[in-house]
Amino acid sequence: MSLPAETAASELIAAPQEQPVLRAILRGALTLLFRGLVRPPMPVAGQRLVIRLLTAAPVPNKGITRTAEQIGGRPCEWHRPALSGGAVLLYLHGGAYLIGAPSTHRGICGALARRAGLAVCALDYRLAPEHAFPAPLEDAVAAYRELLARGYKRIFVGGDSAGGNLTLVTALRLRELGLPAPAGLVCYSPVVDFTGEQMHTPPAGDPLIHRKWIEQAVELYCPAGIDRAQPLVSPINADLSGLPPLIIQVGEDEVLRNDSLRLADKARAAGVTVTLERYAGLWHVFQAHVGMLRAADRAMQSVVKFLKAQGA
Repeated sequence: MSLPAETAASELIAAPQEQPVLRAILRGALTLLFRGLVRPPMPVAGQRLVIRLLTAAPVPNKGITRTAEQIGGRPCEWHRPALSGGAVLLYLHGGAYLIGAPSTHRGICGALARRAGLAVCALDYRLAPEHAFPAPLEDAVAAYRELLARGYKRIFVGGDSAGGNLTLVTALRLRELGLPAPAGLVCYSPVVDFTGEQMHTPPAGDPLIHRKWIEQAVELYCPAGIDRAQPLVSPINADLSGLPPLIIQVGEDEVLRNDSLRLADKARAAGVTVTLERYAGLWHVFQAHVGMLRAADRAMQSVVKFLKAQGA
């Protein structure tokens, strides 16, 4: 039995005191423009427009070559540093399996490529409601297979939120198929339980995620007839033994916090090498503010350290 979420052992609990004005501004803007709009009754098409507009500002690309390509039959964006050790990170964006694209996550992907010195392939996997489970999983596995076919020996898989869920279930599916395991897994605030059990209620509130949005995502990604508790939907119910080293980062002020804590407990109990980092005063996928928030910069450097320790 896993420990209660509040007691999950963590390697870092970041102090919330720094940059209070910037944090307040970002929190207020996210509450108004994201949490206030990206949820029912806003239709999914409108939600997709909102996220595109919020991420439309050009992302600094110094030292990185970004190209639009195809992999495993799906579009993708590659972020390649001038010098690379030959490793690659398959990045799976978040967005509740409803919204998001490689273009909305260029900040995270570019920062990882530049700071870790490895190529990052951001996959444009199919989204619900047009494509429900298991379409995104099929796309991620197909992309991983092609990376293997291209000769990559050190393949990492990572993602945020729903992309963190997809990271985990992709690793589980690769194990089922007998394919080489990823060199490591990177999860920013992953969703691990589509039954919605043990959600967190942060005293300061979650400025990003409205619970109605989670309910909408579950209904559209897992329509009637799909078991939401099955391991390839809710990896908290999977046998996690044999998974590669895993780093999990999560903010304390998010409704999905307990998913990360429960995952860390269960993975450790299964013998997986786990690094869990909890960031006080921060919200869902705050790493998107890399280059602006010092805590996001430190979180990014911690992931870079993890990747290099696994041979990136």
